Amino acid sequence: MTGDGNWTWLCPGRVSTLVDAGTGLPEHLDAVAQALDGAHLAQVLVTHAHTDHASGAPALAARFPGVRFRKMPWPGRDERWPVLWDPIVPDELVQAGDSSLRAVHTPGHAPDHLCFWHEETRRLLCGDLAQRTNTIYIPANLRGDLIDYMASLERVRALRPAQLLPAHGPVIDDPEALLQRYVNHRRQRERQVMEALRDGLTDPPAIVTRMYPSLSGDLVKLAEEGVLAQLVKLVREGRARRDGDAWHIMEP
Repeated sequence: MTGDGNWTWLCPGRVSTLVDAGTGLPEHLDAVAQALDGAHLAQVLVTHAHTDHASGAPALAARFPGVRFRKMPWPGRDERWPVLWDPIVPDELVQAGDSSLRAVHTPGHAPDHLCFWHEETRRLLCGDLAQRTNTIYIPANLRGDLIDYMASLERVRALRPAQLLPAHGPVIDDPEALLQRYVNHRRQRERQVMEALRDGLTDPPAIVTRMYPSLSGDLVKLAEEGVLAQLVKLVREGRARRDGDAWHIMEP
């Protein structure tokens, strides 16, 4: 799910800032120390509280005493990573390096997901909002929300970023084209789910078998989460209904 692993982004300067905490691997801690070149790490901004982005906080706290950890709160989950979390509020301007980053609330992949916008360069540190090599997983059972995610894509498109700096995969130099592909992809998946409901399929496993016939193992469970997110969206929009474990289309 994370491709070649995680990117974390260091903003050196007066307020040396690391965006995302990683997972606490010793080689990551060494790489951060090398990049700091003797400077003090002032703060870590975490895009969201999923394990691959937040679980490295305790290791960073031990390696860099006095570092401050900041993120948008996710009560009940932030406590998994025992550091003192200072809250960030949407649209807050956060000093980072020798400049500032604006916190842009972009829920969908996670309810607390933030991107960080550097207006001078029109670069967006986008966490798990987007990546070049794959679409984004919306975990319905972990408070992922497809309606929120689609709105977040439009919020970012309105910024007209020049680059997206993701947490996984290469830098995205064509943000508008990629984000439009994301929108088109979600609309296509929605049409496929609607067609499956019309044909009498009533649960995520059956719909996944139809939509992704070649999947196996853990990928099937991930696909079921994605289909569930689509179904929940349709119910909230009044285009489907849920009766126990069965989902049905609401035809006009």
